[in-house]
Amino acid sequence: MFGLDINKNKKPPVVDSELLQSEDLYQRGVATIKDLIAPSAMKISANNLQIGETVARTIFVVAYPRYLHTNWFAPIINIDFSMDTSMFIHPINTAEILKTLRKSSTQVQSQIHIEEESGKIRNPILETAIQDIEDLRDKLQQGTEKFFRFGLYMTLYGNNLEEVEKMHRQIESLLEAQMVYVKPAVLKVEQAFTSTLPLANDELDVANNLNTAPLSTTFPFVSSDLSSNEGILYGINRHNNSLILFDRFKMENANMVVFAKSGGGKSYTVKLEIFRSLMVGTNVVVIDPENEYKYLCETVGGAFIKMSLNSNYHLNPFDLPKIGEDEDPEDVLRSNIASLIGLLHLMLGNVTPEEDSILDVAIRETYALRDITAQTDFKNLNYNSFPTMADLYSVVRNSEGGESIAKRMEKYTEGIFAGVLNHTTNVQINNQMVVFNIRDLEEQLRPIAMYTVLQFIWNEMRSSLKKRIVVVDEAWVMMQNEDAASFLFGIAKRCRKYYTGLTTITQDIADFMASRYGKPIVTNSSLQFLLRQSPAAIETISDTFYLTEQEKFLLLESGVGEGILFAGAKHVAIKVIASYAEDQIITSDPRQLMEIEQAKKDLEAEEEGN
Repeated sequence: MFGLDINKNKKPPVVDSELLQSEDLYQRGVATIKDLIAPSAMKISANNLQIGETVARTIFVVAYPRYLHTNWFAPIINIDFSMDTSMFIHPINTAEILKTLRKSSTQVQSQIHIEEESGKIRNPILETAIQDIEDLRDKLQQGTEKFFRFGLYMTLYGNNLEEVEKMHRQIESLLEAQMVYVKPAVLKVEQAFTSTLPLANDELDVANNLNTAPLSTTFPFVSSDLSSNEGILYGINRHNNSLILFDRFKMENANMVVFAKSGGGKSYTVKLEIFRSLMVGTNVVVIDPENEYKYLCETVGGAFIKMSLNSNYHLNPFDLPKIGEDEDPEDVLRSNIASLIGLLHLMLGNVTPEEDSILDVAIRETYALRDITAQTDFKNLNYNSFPTMADLYSVVRNSEGGESIAKRMEKYTEGIFAGVLNHTTNVQINNQMVVFNIRDLEEQLRPIAMYTVLQFIWNEMRSSLKKRIVVVDEAWVMMQNEDAASFLFGIAKRCRKYYTGLTTITQDIADFMASRYGKPIVTNSSLQFLLRQSPAAIETISDTFYLTEQEKFLLLESGVGEGILFAGAKHVAIKVIASYAEDQIITSDPRQLMEIEQAKKDLEAEEEGN
């Protein structure tokens, strides 16, 4: 036998060294994903870690109290600064723990016996310890409890060391108030930082022994719940899908403010609330500046009152309410005179203090011409008993110094606006739903009309006690004038006494909050509904409602009908949901409205054909 080595004389391949060097240089110049996301540098100190320009510190829990209440960790989860939290739960074999507990129980009992034999008084610490050990042994033996090693680490991030120190102290104070104690990871900074990265590596390995019950209290994702056994459905809780159902009249007051950008779903939300409130017997009065409530009003058989220069409907601002026995006629008359002066400020523009005094006297004289004084029984008066703006004009024109006021009043009594305020009231609101539509009024007349309608509603509230919701849409129109804003605020403060809830809706948040009555109206409302916001308005909203960064982001990214509902001390992320039938009645989408209108025409044509 013989063999042949065919590679014996074969030379190894020649590799160009210059080519290898070029390839090596090329590979070094290619940026990888790691290169792109890695920080420029890392600096590790005794208890801090600097990653680029950011300083990080990891703290861990070292001790817990004997008792932990549910949701104790929520204040840390909801705190408004950057932080990574890791929880490591290591199960422990029950048999091993039972052996350890039996040994501990023997030691504690032995210590108790030694102290008894030496004549010492009972030791509550040892007695509590033996009771806890025996209780835990029973539960572990029965299988109702398990045992775990639990590590809880938090990494705080700041722009500098002072900021991180401040965060550390804040976390420490929140936890120590609940007798939970923390320490920074000293000389193990790198391992601690890695342990809070989403890698599931417990490199720090600092844990406490907890059984099932206390461990369950650390579950951080607990959302607010806003539901009761009565009231109406407002929407779905976006965090846990529970129903948001309650009665606004059971709260401190029944007032509500609704803030949203155009197209955010504010009118849709309020119309849905109105529709559902009508079904439980609540009366509703709406000031509608854009004809959005007409279809809903007609569907439920309500009264739709169109206010315009040529309208057949009139409201007289000189009307007085039919007051109860507990109210003083003098106070009611003075209150109405003050409201009239506020209305005249809107109508006349700048009014001097001298002109204010002339108007005060003139209004009293105007009432006196109709034999209406503080001694008059208001219950015997009807709409024809009250004076009108023309009567006031006659008194002012004949008053000394009233010439300028009379000239400015002429357009409301004899001029182009005479059809709005210069007539006896002929409106009845006996219907369960009443809508005052002011769309066709000139821009200048809108705040005046809203003021007059609100004054009329206020008188009705005082005359007859009913469960009512009063809706003021586009309330920013009134907030532009101080007298109108003051009147709206007065109603918000006092309507609770008359079993009424005021709903204030606006999309122009800057104008609303610029008024000195804007924030007081918000704080006098137990319900605050924040729907989708624009970036331009989010800072104003945030300053008013003290929103966290996460809540600001939620409002910017919310869809139509989504947002945050504040109800007293609680607030929840809400999604407004309507049934198909409700949606067809309350929608404001022009496309849907056209489809509904076309479906009506097709149905009418089909009926005519048959």
